[in-house]
Amino acid sequence: MVIAILGILAALLLPAISQVKGRAQRIQCVSNLRQLGLGLQSFVAAKHAYPTCSARLNTEFPGSWMNQIAVGGFDDQQGSYDKTRIDSRTLTGGVWRCPSARWDWGFIDADMPTNYVRPTDDIAPSYGYNAFGVLNFGVLQVPDLTNSPGLGGKLRSNSQGFAPIPESEVVAPSEMMAIGDSFTGGSYFWRGRDLDYLERAGFASSRHNGKVNVVFCDGHVESPQLKFVFTDTSDAALVRWNRDHQPHRDRL
Repeated sequence: MVIAILGILAALLLPAISQVKGRAQRIQCVSNLRQLGLGLQSFVAAKHAYPTCSARLNTEFPGSWMNQIAVGGFDDQQGSYDKTRIDSRTLTGGVWRCPSARWDWGFIDADMPTNYVRPTDDIAPSYGYNAFGVLNFGVLQVPDLTNSPGLGGKLRSNSQGFAPIPESEVVAPSEMMAIGDSFTGGSYFWRGRDLDYLERAGFASSRHNGKVNVVFCDGHVESPQLKFVFTDTSDAALVRWNRDHQPHRDRL
């Protein structure tokens, strides 16, 4: 009788415990993005430009957009640039890690080129950068990166890298998404996948109860519905991807 009663109580309590845990994880993720927004704003204040997709080693803040924010936004400098040290921290802990992020690497592997070397849950980015705007940046489809409406910069050439986007080119900072949840295990936040892919690759609907956490260029955080961010083609949804605050529907 006692065992049966304990079993019933456990069955009643487990869903509540799961809900509390999920809520705590969503709150932690929002807090992470607020901190990343502050780091981004500090970087922009110092450079009057946004981090690029990747900066050359001979620049002031080299490496990926994450490294640029870590060094130029959070002042994470302990001697010279050390790619292994900074990359490992920006992928695995602190404000860079969403506690509910997880991926189905078996499904993702099947969609990738044969030469793709996949990460693991321990090193995959939890958050992606809105580098390309509404451009469809697929695995086998590379858009014209010399004229991207996102924040990742304008590609000058393979040898010269990306020219940064000036602060003045972001028309409406409070309405442009900068960094958001990565559901593909990649370091970019983009519209190139449908909701079914995001669900199968990154368990999108269960991560934050059907929502996606996003920090905007002005530093505030929102949690809109997945459909509004990734599949809605209204002007209100599309302009939030692009620095000129235009929908650019022709580029979908």
